[in-house]
Amino acid sequence: MVVLNRIYTRTGDKGTTALAAGGRRSKYDLRVEAYGTVDETNACIGMARLHTAGHEIDPMLARIQNDLFDLGSDLATVETGKPLPYTPLRITQGQVDRLEQEIDQLNEHLSPLRSFVLPGGTAAAAALHLARTVCRRAERRVVELMDKPDEAVSAETVKYLNRLSDFLFVASRYVNDKGQIDVLWVPGQNR
Repeated sequence: MVVLNRIYTRTGDKGTTALAAGGRRSKYDLRVEAYGTVDETNACIGMARLHTAGHEIDPMLARIQNDLFDLGSDLATVETGKPLPYTPLRITQGQVDRLEQEIDQLNEHLSPLRSFVLPGGTAAAAALHLARTVCRRAERRVVELMDKPDEAVSAETVKYLNRLSDFLFVASRYVNDKGQIDVLWVPGQNR
């Protein structure tokens, strides 16, 4: 259980931050950037939820926000090979599978696309598109981290972020009256 009695600790005043399993990294370290961008994705979903209250996708988004804290914890808990006094949170295949099921559930109500979708239509859709693009950035940071030989990242973490961006795309169409008011790209329209 997390207990935060004081918000400021002054331990980061020299430009470093603590990792969950111990050790410190620079605040611009790629691992810190990766879980920071996951946190940014979560904040974007929180903003989107201001427009989805009462909508059937809102409980899905609430669960995803909790999953993203799990994912951030996963990234912040570097595998050192040393035993920890707790079981670290790791993203599981079950969390990825649930996202896939929800994508399929929402997508079955959407008509096939014949063009790319521009962010917009409703405020909820635009906010979900913003969350999707930030999620894609988080995925790029995590994949970059994974490609470093001395940095361990689970395959499930990358899969989760990849599916999440797909979920956010489908959800954006779903809140746009199930795609009926999607704003479609018209190639060369303004030439």
